[in-house]
Amino acid sequence: MTNDERQSIRSARHREALTDASLVLTAVGIEHRLEPLDHQWHLTVQAADADRAIDQLERYRHENRKPVAVPPAPRVLGRAWTGVLAYLLVIWLLPTLEGEQAFGWDWRDIGAMHAESVRDGQWWRTFTALTLHGDLAHLVGNSLFGAVFGGFIGRHLGSGFGWLLILLAGAMGNGANALIQGDDFRSIGASTATFGALGVGATFFWRQGYFSGRSWKRNFAPAFAAIALLAFTGVGDENTDVVAHFTGFTAGALLGLMATTFDLRRLGHSGQYLSGSLALGLLIIAWRSAAGA
Repeated sequence: MTNDERQSIRSARHREALTDASLVLTAVGIEHRLEPLDHQWHLTVQAADADRAIDQLERYRHENRKPVAVPPAPRVLGRAWTGVLAYLLVIWLLPTLEGEQAFGWDWRDIGAMHAESVRDGQWWRTFTALTLHGDLAHLVGNSLFGAVFGGFIGRHLGSGFGWLLILLAGAMGNGANALIQGDDFRSIGASTATFGALGVGATFFWRQGYFSGRSWKRNFAPAFAAIALLAFTGVGDENTDVVAHFTGFTAGALLGLMATTFDLRRLGHSGQYLSGSLALGLLIIAWRSAAGA
């Protein structure tokens, strides 16, 4: 728009949208007007002042531009393979011990998650059931998913502390499952802990802000991704213990939140070692309790 050698340098539907630009030009002493024309408001200046006015407005925009929030880089606290190897060793050792009836134990009978027995105080079944599997396909499936999800957690929470949380999530998930199911319900398998690892990762990465950005969708991306994986992989045929998958995931999510309340780097190598030893110790104590019951 040009009128009496005036030039429009900004336009908007509402006058208020040009208020800041008007204040900038007033501050630098450039004569200007806010004028309505053709259902629009125009910020006009003398044609000779147009270039200087535009330059001042661009400087103002650049100086007052909000910095783009850069999410923190995910911390790496350990070598993931250490915990993964320990996990695979445990769940592949148990079938051998069970098949040979080592120590004269009926491993499946004393170690399976039996809902009524757990409610009667046999807490160890919530741990021992995680190490038992129905057949080779069951064992291979949990080996694969456990190595992937658990390795991810071990890399960012440490192979000791991360796997301790995974074990606790599995046991807590089995305990909650026992409260929900009928008296005769039995289950075995590490999948409860596997989905516990998924829950740990969902809330830990969300609260740490590793995916934070300008959109709430980006902020909640870890939780959305974990829930999608839970829905995609946690629901199967009639032999799938869907309730245990969801209770394990929920327990893991709670533990993941807990893990964000302190700096995991303070654990150091000794803390990670002690956490891993505690996880193995809990399994040993659980099996000893099962044998002595």
